[in-house]
Amino acid sequence: MPKPPILLSFSAFAAMLAGYAIAQSAHDENHGHQVKAAQHLPTEPGQGAFASIAEIAALLAADPGTDWKRVDIDALQAHLVDMDRLVTLARPANEDLQDGLRITLPLDGPEGATLLRMLPAHGPVLEAETGWTSDLEITETWIVWTVTSPTEALRIQGLGFFGLMATGDHHRAHHLALATGEMAH
Repeated sequence: MPKPPILLSFSAFAAMLAGYAIAQSAHDENHGHQVKAAQHLPTEPGQGAFASIAEIAALLAADPGTDWKRVDIDALQAHLVDMDRLVTLARPANEDLQDGLRITLPLDGPEGATLLRMLPAHGPVLEAETGWTSDLEITETWIVWTVTSPTEALRIQGLGFFGLMATGDHHRAHHLALATGEMAH
C-alpha cells in the first residue's frame, strides 16, 4: 500500500535535511582547514572607521588599566563620521600666497558643523607640530584658514586643505583619547 503524500513529503524533507547536514559538516571541516592553512588574516577588518574602532576596542580590552566607566566609543565614532564628512564633502577654495595658502570653506552644507568642530582644534595642533602659522577667521557663512611659513610655502600649497588636515602624527593619540573619555573635539 502506498504511503500517504504527507509522509512522502516529510520523508523527502528529512532526507534533504540529512543531506544538507552532511554537506555542511564537510564544508565546515574544509573551511577550517583553509583558515588554518592560511595562517594570516587581513589587517583591515573592513571599512576604515570600523577598522579604527575595532583596533581601539582591542587596545582597550588588552589594557588591564582601562577605566570602562570612561570609555566612549560613540564619541570616537562621531569624530570618525566628522573626518569622513570633511574629506568627502568639504569644498575648499585654495588661494596660493607668497608664503603659503589661504583656504576659504563655505559652511552652508552638511559639512559646515564638521568644519566648525575640527578646524579650530586642528589649526593650533598643526602650528605646534610644524612651526607654521595657522590663522582662522570664522563668520556665519564661511571659514578662512591661512597657513604660512617663510620657508615652506610650496609644501603648504602642495598639501592643500586635505593634506594640511592630515598632517601630523597626533590623530591616533587623539582617537584613543576620545575613546577613553579623556578629551572631546
